[in-house]
Amino acid sequence: MTRSGIKANDVSKDLQNYELVSVYYLNPDDQERLLLTQRECVFNWCTKDEWPMGVIMSYIWRKNRIWLTGGAHRHRMSAVRRNPKVSVVVTSTGTDMGPGKTVTIKGTCIVHEDAQTKDWFYPEFAGALNPDAAAADAFREMLDSPLRIVLEIVPEKFITYDGAKMFAHTAGTLDESELGAPSESDTVRLRREIERRGL
Repeated sequence: MTRSGIKANDVSKDLQNYELVSVYYLNPDDQERLLLTQRECVFNWCTKDEWPMGVIMSYIWRKNRIWLTGGAHRHRMSAVRRNPKVSVVVTSTGTDMGPGKTVTIKGTCIVHEDAQTKDWFYPEFAGALNPDAAAADAFREMLDSPLRIVLEIVPEKFITYDGAKMFAHTAGTLDESELGAPSESDTVRLRREIERRGL
């Protein structure tokens, strides 16, 4: 029995370790469902002295973009104006999809302070975070401050992972058509590292 609770003799003969995991991609429909279902993400940016920083923020996924909001006085607002290269990490933990599914987005951040963006964003954001209509309306009113900024993250690259596929593959029960093509890190870079270590 392995640590995951799978019997050793059930492990796929073709799988020797967990070093090649890019093949366990999240199916597009599940990716879309996760981004629409989850309400919190880790938003990452780079400080002036080149340190990466991240905080947990509420978000919505609309128009194939991540949308967030915060006060103009926050350090992250100055940071994304200076360097719009950011990333967002979303996990399925806490949703009805269960744990083990993730989406990481490398993207470009656009800062919005115009009324047109705020007019559609605030009701959408407030409604997503508050199922009760009265609570959502009250939240929307509190958001509508002249100091508040809306951030739009335009995806440049997605990195996804589906842990359920990994465990099914380990047990030898995954249809191999569900495996994706390995990434460059799991082909070129992995081979280079194996050779460097003499393995």
